[in-house]
Amino acid sequence: MAIIVDKVQKRKDIALSCKGLFIRNGIKDLTISEVAKTAGVGKGTIYEYFKNKEEIVFEIVNILLQEYNIEKKLRIDSKSSSKEKIIEFFGVFYREEDVELRELYKEFISISLANPLQEMIEFQSTCSATYFKWFEEIIQTGIEKGELLECSKNLARGLFVMGEGLFVASCTTTTIDNLKKELDTFYDTLFELMEVKR
Repeated sequence: MAIIVDKVQKRKDIALSCKGLFIRNGIKDLTISEVAKTAGVGKGTIYEYFKNKEEIVFEIVNILLQEYNIEKKLRIDSKSSSKEKIIEFFGVFYREEDVELRELYKEFISISLANPLQEMIEFQSTCSATYFKWFEEIIQTGIEKGELLECSKNLARGLFVMGEGLFVASCTTTTIDNLKKELDTFYDTLFELMEVKR
């Protein structure tokens, strides 16, 4: 009797088995032979499931983001004030426990900029829209609770892009020594402007 292979699960298993390789080596110095060896499969099997290394990184990021979103939602929901929720929202950019996700995300951004495959563009667009909607909801809830000024919703898009931009700048320049400190200063100043004065 033939063994039935769950191809979706096999693809995930191969990708996740290589997560450490991508984090340690980056995509440039990685070969499909190394990926196959790490996954415990033949090189031909890798090509049955992925066209190239970029697709493997894409799959890893996709899997980890799904897991991360569940944890992130729980952490945000556990915070009581709008400021705490927003700080938690952007915590992925500096929190120690999210270092692997950040490394993979940097690889993903690099691939997306150097070789923008349509599937990756659509994935990034969907992720961005989902996170922005989530962020808008945090701000709207803060307005409804009387914590934030009504005009705060007009800042949502700029704040969202600013948080990601600070992360990218901290990875690609020497102008930001301490991202957490930079973001904390940014939040404190921001909330002086956005918070309802009591």
